[in-house]
Amino acid sequence: MNASPLDGLNVLLLDDEPLLRRQIAATLERLGADVTSAATVAAARQLAGEMNFDFALLDVNLPDGLGTDLLKEKVFPATTPVIVMTAQGGVAGAVEAMRLGAADYLMKPFEPAELPLVLGRARRERQSARVEEFRRDTEAKDSLFFGSALAGLEAHLQKIIAADRRVQAHLPPVLIEGETGTGKTTLARWLHHHGPRAAQPLVEVNCSALPETLAESELFGHERGAFTDAKAARMGLFEAAHGGTLFLDELPSLSPGLQAKVLKVIEDGKIRRVGGNREIAVDTRLIAATNRDLRADVAAGKFREDLLHRLDLFRIQIPPLRARGDDVVRLAGTLMERLCRRHRLAVKTITPAGERRLRAHRWPGNVRELQHELERAIVFEESAALDFAHLSPGETSPTEPAGGNILNDDFRFPSEGIRLEEVISRLIALALKQTDNNVSAAARRLGVSRDYLRYRLAGGKDKPAGSGESL
Repeated sequence: MNASPLDGLNVLLLDDEPLLRRQIAATLERLGADVTSAATVAAARQLAGEMNFDFALLDVNLPDGLGTDLLKEKVFPATTPVIVMTAQGGVAGAVEAMRLGAADYLMKPFEPAELPLVLGRARRERQSARVEEFRRDTEAKDSLFFGSALAGLEAHLQKIIAADRRVQAHLPPVLIEGETGTGKTTLARWLHHHGPRAAQPLVEVNCSALPETLAESELFGHERGAFTDAKAARMGLFEAAHGGTLFLDELPSLSPGLQAKVLKVIEDGKIRRVGGNREIAVDTRLIAATNRDLRADVAAGKFREDLLHRLDLFRIQIPPLRARGDDVVRLAGTLMERLCRRHRLAVKTITPAGERRLRAHRWPGNVRELQHELERAIVFEESAALDFAHLSPGETSPTEPAGGNILNDDFRFPSEGIRLEEVISRLIALALKQTDNNVSAAARRLGVSRDYLRYRLAGGKDKPAGSGESL
């Protein structure tokens, strides 16, 4: 059963008609809201000064004044949507209320069923305003380059999206693993924009950039007076992403205490603001990313094992650029076109020597480093064909180190060694290239089963249980 959009939210109700007040309160309470009632402007003013409210429902004509006086006095913070209730013929008063900052109005008499619709609309508008504070550039939402080396990853993502469309609500978390610069943020955006929540908010935050003292407030929000500078209640990022996606980059940067709170949100679907004593229901799809080995962090006591198990349902691993073979050159061409358009220049080409240098470079910064190299070349090189002569020929790929071709009998291991997993990934990419991405044919050439190859392409490193196969 889906949680009500008002579950756990505080509502101030100002109306001097006892029967109507009881009816409205009963309707809101059935939807999970906590309702505090007042019959006079003075009582409502006092309550607003003592308590935090997520919404306020104000009648206009009260025995001791106008409900809209509270708007003029700015009794409520900007984060609290105010709905004005006015009798027939009070359109002018409703218009004045909207001018003073009311989020919406209801004409009396109204059906109680209208209340959740109006309050839900007001909450979405407040949520959108909060999302704007954390809006990131998402113009590249469809620019994820898969190529042949990531064909298995694309199929893996499509299965996640298909599962999301079947489930719709309370989607399971996704864990993205990969080195710095491999495109974890781009992949998270792609997953959101191609999934069933594309029209809903996508909120992004780099956990390593959150100061320890503010991280909890940023993620879960706070109530007024929760700490010295908390002059008004504020919605947190989990709540801002309600109905959509929250992307937590570098999640392991959070303290163990905050990791426990994140785990609780995943399991219970509820958050509690700093300084608050009530739980607020949220339906937020969590995507977490890291460039660290979380299993090693668990063993070292740096990451919660229970959180890892909860995140590890939909795991995505992005291979480093140096393990993606000829895709480096194809990706460079795609990025070159985009960057030239951005700089309003004619599209430049890459010489054969330049392509060889791109393949040979180790790319410790991965796709981000490649993009920066291309942009520098576009801006500073006069030639229409780029050869990247500044890339040192000694900076070779771990699959083609200074000792030569690793499949050649004359190959000599370099002193710093090689990465076997990257060699395997390179062999898989080469087999796929030579078979036009036919997984079955590539598996035959590699001497493994199709299931094993699909497992590797989906990001698995260790052989699947009972496979008995390896490369």
